[in-house]
Amino acid sequence: MEWQQIVGFLEVARQGSFTKAAEVTLRSQSAVSQQVKALEDELGCELLERIGKRRLRLTRAGERFAEFAQGVLAGRDSLLEDLGDIKGAPWGQVSLAAPYTTLLQFFPKVMKKYADRFPHVELSVLDRSQQEAIRLVNSGQVDIGLALESMLPAGLWHKRWHKIETVLLAPAGHPLSKKKGKLELAEVARHPLIVPPRDARHPQRARLDEMLTQQGLAARVIVESANVELSAALVEQGIGLAFASIVKSLPALKGRKLRFLSCAHLFKPDYLVVFTRPKPVLARHKRAFLDLLFEASPA
Repeated sequence: MEWQQIVGFLEVARQGSFTKAAEVTLRSQSAVSQQVKALEDELGCELLERIGKRRLRLTRAGERFAEFAQGVLAGRDSLLEDLGDIKGAPWGQVSLAAPYTTLLQFFPKVMKKYADRFPHVELSVLDRSQQEAIRLVNSGQVDIGLALESMLPAGLWHKRWHKIETVLLAPAGHPLSKKKGKLELAEVARHPLIVPPRDARHPQRARLDEMLTQQGLAARVIVESANVELSAALVEQGIGLAFASIVKSLPALKGRKLRFLSCAHLFKPDYLVVFTRPKPVLARHKRAFLDLLFEASPA
C-alpha cells in the first residue's frame, strides 16, 4: 500500500469520478484507476461500485477504508509537522482558496513574507470562486478560505478580515462628485451605469434592482462587471458610473482619478472573512499563516 494509492483513492471518493480525480492529482485517468485497482487487489474487496456509465459510489468496504485512509494521511502530516518543529525547521503544507481579485489585491506580499519565514512549508494558493472555496474547505481539501461573510454557511469558524462597502465610483469632476448629502437613486439612474452581474455571487445587484423597481426607475446598464479594477478603468474613461463593493484602503485604487461616493444608506456593509473548518486545531506553521494575514491586514 503506497501513499499515492491512498491519495488517489480518496480523491476518487471525493470527486465521484476517475476523470476529476486525475485532474486534481495531476495524473492520468488510467494511472488513478490502476492505483484503486491495486488497493482492491491488496485488500481483497471492491472499494467502488459503478452506477451507470459515469457515476461511482463507495461500497461498505470503501467507506470503511476511506475513514482509515483519512486518518492515516492526517497522522502522517501531523508526524512530519512535529518532526519539523523538533528540528527547528517547520515542515508541512498550508493551502488557501480565494477569488482571483482578492488574491491579486492582497496576497503577493503576504506570500513572499510567509515563504521567507517558512521556506520548508509548501504553500498552495488556489484561484477559486467563493462558492468553490467554501466547498473545498468544507470537504477538507483546503485549510483556509476567503469569502464574504454573507455567503458563509453556518458551522464554519471565521474571523472578519476587511470591511466591504458598496460605493458609487464617479470620475473626478463629475457633477455628482460635488453633491453634498446623501445620493438619491433617481439622480444616479439618469447616468449610464456599470453594475455587478445578476447572480448569487453579487447580492448588491439584486438589492439595486429591487430599489429601482420600488422607485419606478429605469436604469441604463451599459456594462456588467464583477471586477472592481475593470469598473474603475471604465469610470475613469467617462463610460459610466459604477456600483462597486470595495475595501476603501485598497492600494490598487489609490491615486486614481476617481471619487468614491458613499452608498451606506442604500447597501448594508459586508465583510471579507478568513474561514476554516469548525474549531480548527492547526499546526504551528498554519497558525502562523493566519497570524501573518491579520498582521498585514487587520479587520
